Amino acid sequence: MIEVFKTNVQEMEQSKMIVMKLLEHFPNSVITFDLEDCDKILRIHSGSISNQRIIEVVNSYGYDCEVLL
Repeated sequence: MIEVFKTNVQEMEQSKMIVMKLLEHFPNSVITFDLEDCDKILRIHSGSISNQRIIEVVNSYGYDCEVLL
């Protein structure tokens, strides 16, 4: 299962920190950012994904996150 999110993360260091925090909640996932994309894409490939939990984690660090449709 792959989910794609739009964020407002700008810096590589920010994205690395968020990936580490998300991996604590979704340990067997592949999580990447595409900061070159205009939507600052967060992509998560995992067996089980909770969109709401992902959004909550990203929001808790002060960043916007929404499912990209």
